[in-house]
Amino acid sequence: MANDFTYYAPTRVVFGKGTEAQTGTLVKEQGCKKVLLHYGSGSARKSGLLGRIEKSLEEAGIAYVSLGGVVPNPRLSLVYEGIDLCKREGVDFILAVGGGSVIDSSKAIGYGVANEGDVWELYDRKRQARACLPIGVVLTIAAAGSEMSASCVITKDEGGIKRGYASDLSRAKFAVMNPELTMTLPDYQTACGCTDILMHTMERYFTNGGHMELTDTLAEGLMRTVLRNAEILRDHPDDYDARAEVMWAGSLSHNDLTGCGIREKDFASHALEHELGGMFDVAHGAGLAAVWGSWARYVCKDCLDRFVLFAQRIMQVEPGRDAEETALRGIAAMEAFYRRIGMPTSLHELGIDPTEEQLRELAEKCSIASGGRKGSAKVLQQADMLAIYRAAL
Repeated sequence: MANDFTYYAPTRVVFGKGTEAQTGTLVKEQGCKKVLLHYGSGSARKSGLLGRIEKSLEEAGIAYVSLGGVVPNPRLSLVYEGIDLCKREGVDFILAVGGGSVIDSSKAIGYGVANEGDVWELYDRKRQARACLPIGVVLTIAAAGSEMSASCVITKDEGGIKRGYASDLSRAKFAVMNPELTMTLPDYQTACGCTDILMHTMERYFTNGGHMELTDTLAEGLMRTVLRNAEILRDHPDDYDARAEVMWAGSLSHNDLTGCGIREKDFASHALEHELGGMFDVAHGAGLAAVWGSWARYVCKDCLDRFVLFAQRIMQVEPGRDAEETALRGIAAMEAFYRRIGMPTSLHELGIDPTEEQLRELAEKCSIASGGRKGSAKVLQQADMLAIYRAAL
């Protein structure tokens, strides 16, 4: 049975080759006076992308200041630096040039400028945002979907605490998407992105409490598309059509389209990975792949019908002797896919071997961040989280 829902996706998408040249015009339409150009590593400069965007802004008569240095698992310390810079320079619009980490950092800066007090209090669940500076995006990595989502994740440097916050206030005004910009990504980063995209839809697919046939069909088609094109990109990283399919899938996977009509999203795998990212600074997509199989086997009996559908419609496995065997075959097939694109399926393969003490700390932090419980396929408490971490070794 479908549940009531509100679907809100206000971001204007400008998709295709050379679309970054339109950035200045898109920013000017926002009526802003000064822009923060926020980006990550030096590759954006070396590739010439930043230069093209700066030229576009200058031709549109847009004043700007720049702040680079965003890293994967974006840091609160740089967010504070960005907030101070924006206030000092009178910035009233943020332009994120990069992937999910840059966009998330931009959203956090936008919250920090537009609200009084310490922005970390939003992520620490101590208060809610009332406003956010408007944000635009030039996307360079297909993965997080932050260019069309309401969410963002920031890591507090002290203690490696990784927390998310979601509000429609931070949804981007526009997102420029040129699939060509993703062609220079390392294979590992491309695979991490495909994994994150798949997971965003699976977190909405493996749920209890109502679904819609049309939403399921959209979700299943999206996942099959990413599965197919991820392997094409493994062998042909310069395939424009495959890049385009994956880039668009990344946006649709996390703008809530694939969650319409469900009662509650799961996102337990994300919660488990966030603590791994905070403690060990691992790549987000790889961390998700490393814990997913253990999570799936732990919860599948409580969400068996959805795992059977996944096995048959998406992984297209031969049915087992019973529903549970079919579900387990689907899980195994997904793990085999991860391995084919170079993703880990255990913490050891991820390159970490947490001690029992660290596993307990991870579970405790995950429980605290989740308010004591997480999940829809199966509601997890701290003991369950610890069991999944142990199984993922």
